Amino acid sequence: MVRVFNVIIERDAEGYYVASVPALRGCHTQAKSLDTLMKWIREAVELCLEVQGEEIPSQGFIGVQRVWVEV
Repeated sequence: MVRVFNVIIERDAEGYYVASVPALRGCHTQAKSLDTLMKWIREAVELCLEVQGEEIPSQGFIGVQRVWVEV
């Protein structure tokens, strides 16, 4: 069975790409390149599904918003 998950990717202060899957608690990884990051996040999703089981509720993707805050 093929499942589709949304992945959020950001870059940290040290230049690493950081990926997280909001639908799977604790599912995240980091890497120096996007190619490596995508390989590792797929592995992380597979491991999270093994631990959490197949009963992950489906979440509809709405979008991404950026918010500017003056501090």
